[in-house]
Amino acid sequence: MQVEIKNPRIKCYKCMRPSSACICKHTNPLQTKTRFIILMHPMEYKKEKNGTGRMTNLQLENSEIIVGVDFTDNKRVNEILNKENSSSFLLYPGKENFNLSTSKGSEINSFMGNNPSIFLLDGTWPCARKMLKLSKNLQKLKRVSFDNKIKSKFIIKQQPASLCLSTIESVFTVINLLKEGNLEQCDTKNFLFPFEKMIEYQLECILNPHNKSYRSNANKGIIPKNMYKKDSERNIIFEQEG
Repeated sequence: MQVEIKNPRIKCYKCMRPSSACICKHTNPLQTKTRFIILMHPMEYKKEKNGTGRMTNLQLENSEIIVGVDFTDNKRVNEILNKENSSSFLLYPGKENFNLSTSKGSEINSFMGNNPSIFLLDGTWPCARKMLKLSKNLQKLKRVSFDNKIKSKFIIKQQPASLCLSTIESVFTVINLLKEGNLEQCDTKNFLFPFEKMIEYQLECILNPHNKSYRSNANKGIIPKNMYKKDSERNIIFEQEG
């Protein structure tokens, strides 16, 4: 009996997506004064098709990804936290947060400083909670948040609420708010372009009846964006806690 051996899909080792869906040609990295540190849960790190944390990293010159769950003794995280002449913050919801959306430009500038570092937790809501609960160094950080008033463009993924944003959309929002405080001057016009192209590609695959990988979804269509999960599982964490 002859066994058919499938050839492994060729992968781009920069964006970690299949070569046929590579987004690298659509990236145009921004240079920001703010450093964005994406703390990625191992489960999120394994995602290749739809994860936007890695995409965010590709779009920002001044950023990095650190994978883990408990960052209390993480050498790189503590190195950033202990860096002189730099202030560190955690982008995470909470009642006592500094709200970028409701603060004046002068207030943002005074609170954040000139070269802030912003940590983001990239993972499902339960994973993000666990990461923060275990990471004693992150618990001590001042938190920043924003009021989101737009619907996510992540239409290929059901989310728990209409105002939940992907990681790249959240960073896009934060950068634009920091621009109002004159902390950033970069042009964010095309920042979401790789994200939009990724969604476009995924939609083509889902709706293509001849695509074997997506055949089970071919006749289902796309679920309207106003229909969301009822459970607490979530991919994006930047939503006000109840």
